[in-house]
Amino acid sequence: MRDEILSNLHDPGQLERLYRANKADFKQEFSSVYPQLSGNVLADFWHERLNYDSDAISWGSRKEFLFVAIAALVAGLLAKLPAIFPISEEVFYPRNSSFLVFPFLAAYFAWKNKLAVNQIAYLTGVIVVCLVYINSLPNTPVSDTLVLACIHLPLLLWVILGVSFAGDELSHYQKRLDFLRFNGDLAVMAALLVIAGGLMTGITLGLFSLIGFEIEEFYFEYVVAFGLPAVPIVATHLTQTNPQLVNKVSPVIAKLFSPLVLVMLVVYLGAIVFSGKDPYNDREFLLLFNVLLIGVMALIFFSVAESSTNEKPVSGTWVLLLLSIVTVVVNGIALSAISFRISEWGITPNRVAVLVGNLLMLVHLLLVTVMLYKTARQKAALTEVGRSIVLYIPVYFVWIVVVVFLFPLLFGFK
Repeated sequence: MRDEILSNLHDPGQLERLYRANKADFKQEFSSVYPQLSGNVLADFWHERLNYDSDAISWGSRKEFLFVAIAALVAGLLAKLPAIFPISEEVFYPRNSSFLVFPFLAAYFAWKNKLAVNQIAYLTGVIVVCLVYINSLPNTPVSDTLVLACIHLPLLLWVILGVSFAGDELSHYQKRLDFLRFNGDLAVMAALLVIAGGLMTGITLGLFSLIGFEIEEFYFEYVVAFGLPAVPIVATHLTQTNPQLVNKVSPVIAKLFSPLVLVMLVVYLGAIVFSGKDPYNDREFLLLFNVLLIGVMALIFFSVAESSTNEKPVSGTWVLLLLSIVTVVVNGIALSAISFRISEWGITPNRVAVLVGNLLMLVHLLLVTVMLYKTARQKAALTEVGRSIVLYIPVYFVWIVVVVFLFPLLFGFK
């Protein structure tokens, strides 16, 4: 997109077509290159146009709205399959919940990016293989490898979504960084929709209860069951057609929570010493420790993605650096804890998965920390931090494939 914008600066018609094809992507790319275009009449016009604050909400074209409506309806119908057919909910939802979201988002971007038929066929084939595979695994009552496959499968589908989002620009690190930024914007928009839906649910149930109608069962069976799968689809569409809705909120959230999480982590590490709990002998505590680690890493990556369009390092770079250092410490504690558990109680699928996962995250965090240090010392641009983040993602992809497809075979479906 960036190259197309630069090569068509003297073609207003082509710029308009690029904008209408992907408004969010056009705005992000144009904003990143505008500082070097200042003074160009057409560039100045587009800068004012893209940064004009409008209260109007765009629902996209009629075709886009119809696509979103049909996708949301189909996702809701798939979510109701256990109620329509004699399918066990305990078997269906752990294995298939991710297929209620990611394939539809991938289809949305494949359609928006006008992917070639062979690209769509490839993405569809991978999704179908994953669907058939996960539902073909033995339904063993206690199977760590099945649980690991179900946990890692959404991450695999998330990578497929990223491929669809990037389209023909998959090799460009900036496009991968845009995908991380999109995930942050999607989370913000989805949270707003869920909050609004929760308020509507409370008001609706309360009003009907006042007149003697108890509709809770019907409401949750049909309205909520269809509404929840529709949330990420509708949220995605809103972020793409109305980038102004979240492009100011997301950076605020990133800048606000980064220092707060840093303080929380430092206090939390100190409190562990006096709590009597430790991840070495408490399995549940180690699990929560790793969830905390992943959440903080996501915040760091999201903050970098939101700030990477600035030409100069933002004032929060030092905060991100300190947060990365503390997160490395947290990762080190988790890594030593899982190593201790393996040495004491032997190898299991869960322990191997956590051990390698922590090692990969530690290497990634160290790379990001080094680049943040260089940025804070003004020896590197913040965009280089973003590059170090996205270029490492394929490493996670390879490990996810191993856990999903090879672990059940290597450990005998245990």
